[in-house]
Amino acid sequence: MIDLCPTTRVHLLGVGGAGMSAIAVVLRGLGCRVSGSDSADTPVLDRLREVGVDVFVGHDAAQISGAELVARSTAVGDDNPEVVAALQAGIPVYRRAEILAAITALRSTVAVAGTHGKTTTAAMLSHVLMAAGADPGFVVGAMMADGSIGARWSQGRWLVVEADESDGTFGELSASRAVLTSVEPDHLRRDRPVEQLEAEFARFCTGAADGLVVCADDPGAMRVSEDCTRVLYGSGPEADWRWRLLRRNRHSIVGEVSLGSEVLSPVTVPMPGDHNALNATAALAMACELGIDGSDAVAALAGFGGVARRFERRGEVAGVEFIDDYAHLPTEVACSLRTASEGGWGRVVCVFQPHRYTRTSHLWAAFAHCFEAADVVIITDVYSAGESPVPGVSGELIWQAVTEAHPEADAVYLPRLDDVADRLAEMLRPQDLCLTLGAGDLVEVPDQVMSMLAGRR
Repeated sequence: MIDLCPTTRVHLLGVGGAGMSAIAVVLRGLGCRVSGSDSADTPVLDRLREVGVDVFVGHDAAQISGAELVARSTAVGDDNPEVVAALQAGIPVYRRAEILAAITALRSTVAVAGTHGKTTTAAMLSHVLMAAGADPGFVVGAMMADGSIGARWSQGRWLVVEADESDGTFGELSASRAVLTSVEPDHLRRDRPVEQLEAEFARFCTGAADGLVVCADDPGAMRVSEDCTRVLYGSGPEADWRWRLLRRNRHSIVGEVSLGSEVLSPVTVPMPGDHNALNATAALAMACELGIDGSDAVAALAGFGGVARRFERRGEVAGVEFIDDYAHLPTEVACSLRTASEGGWGRVVCVFQPHRYTRTSHLWAAFAHCFEAADVVIITDVYSAGESPVPGVSGELIWQAVTEAHPEADAVYLPRLDDVADRLAEMLRPQDLCLTLGAGDLVEVPDQVMSMLAGRR
């Protein structure tokens, strides 16, 4: 049993990442003495310093001095000098999931899981509960759009947690209630085929004994939860909580949500896209299941500030608008581009950075039709996310799939991000939307291009 009493001294490796920085904030809220290290200094580390985390840049065995336990992100390997030193000193080294499981055991936990939408849904639910006065804690695996870390500890009853299925450990969480947004093939390995992944999601659903909210529009989510008592949300007639569109614009979507004869309207979702309308419906459904008044929940939702890299507006220069999105799976890419196509821009110029060699090797062919809503497509090489290259696997596979399925497509493969920035600066024109998609370092490109365009004015 992991002891997280206020006197515990905890050291976190990879503390600058979205997942570990959130853990650091919660542990500080618990009163623990927290230190951490990461390979590079970032604004996230500044945020952690502000809440009292002792942060080191770089990894050194001496930095674990005084720690009673060490936790590491999945990106930190066994050869890390701090991991080696901790094990030699007899200091227990835990996975992030194990620390998060210990945190969830301290509160009534609502876990939000799914292949797509879990970050936004968890953030929306956390915001609605806070604005409605429920005083929740939360752990969301992303920065908020205002630059804050997606985490908070409180003395309230509820803890909202984003449950990550990537390493199969989301089933370790002590969650009495859960939201399931979607289930599609991802994070597959030879020892983890689709059947294994779905079995893990099914066990996750079974563990939500006090309440399970599931997306009725998603076949995978419906399939893995079919043996559970569940509340359904979606846009179809089978949904208990049903979304109906009223109107949309570039920056929001408005509709109504009905539960039987009760209608909540108008519901303003301050993010565009039908997928975000469903995420909002999930958040409203669970908030009401937890006892929040429906009208209060709707009013709270309208003030949601958004999540970083979830259709995040980065700026506008020379008449070109820049939006950045974390979408890196086929369904996510198609949803983001469909949302962009509804915004009324002159052209949608899309840059996509594939994420992980293993994922690309499994899914490259599934991207063939994802870019139909884009006017121009640029595909980069794969962002490795720490993986070793796989022979024959590159972003060019996706480019080939797109151009073979759509020979008329204006699509190009540019492996290097510097070349991408140069190409964008040359070709973008007023009324264009430049939409960058991916979970890697493509996030830096919009600022680079905006600087280049501003310098030419």
